[in-house]
Amino acid sequence: MGLMRSMVSQSKQILKLQQSLRNQLSQSSPVVPKGHCAVYVGETEKKRFIVPLSYLNHPSFQNLLSCAEEEFGFDHPMGGLTIPCNEDAFIDLTSQLNSF
Repeated sequence: MGLMRSMVSQSKQILKLQQSLRNQLSQSSPVVPKGHCAVYVGETEKKRFIVPLSYLNHPSFQNLLSCAEEEFGFDHPMGGLTIPCNEDAFIDLTSQLNSF
């Protein structure tokens, strides 16, 4: 029973972290802080996220970049780096990277 409560509590914390991360990453300001880059994520409707440059070195993030290269080459329709993946999958990945 205690294990189940712990798992429920941990799940709630993860959901709060994801919502917080979603709010932090989806800044509408055109200014990108030093050490970060703007990316556009989504399969149909693109949403802007601000991510640390350190994410670019992580193998999982590099897989996303490879997909972007295959789909768009170097001609990104949004004028910035566009990543063709589901927004929720992107948030899951970045929350995992944030925990490292």
